[in-house]
Amino acid sequence: MAASFRVRTLGAAPHDDDVPALRDMLALFGREFDDAATYTARQPDDAYLAQLLASDTFVAVGAWSGAALVGALAGYVLPKFEQARAEFYIYDLAVDAAHRRRGIATALIAEAKRAVAARGVWVVFVQADPGDDAAIALYSKLGVREDVHHFDI
Repeated sequence: MAASFRVRTLGAAPHDDDVPALRDMLALFGREFDDAATYTARQPDDAYLAQLLASDTFVAVGAWSGAALVGALAGYVLPKFEQARAEFYIYDLAVDAAHRRRGIATALIAEAKRAVAARGVWVVFVQADPGDDAAIALYSKLGVREDVHHFDI
């Protein structure tokens, strides 16, 4: 069965709707993470978001079913100092609850990997919270698990 969604990296070949699409991504993250205030209450202005989309260190990927945004990924390219290479950190990834289990998250990650390869990225990494079994299952299918401790300082 053909995918009933399309995936696109924002900012790569800028579209007039990239900034509104990034705002839609923020709304999706807020809904799916049950944290709308963090993602929507204090959004930066359009100029800031356009500059972020144009940067070499930020990547946003969306998935649409028709005109509706149904999945989103945002992350950061981290240039390394010990070698001329970079890592990519998936900061946020969410799929609308009504569209899960259709390969959207996997397609978002595949598109992000494609988008960052030209930026010298040699590894993609992501965190999953204990108890987030769906995320852990997805990431285990796609990569190697490392048990680490995370500290907010």
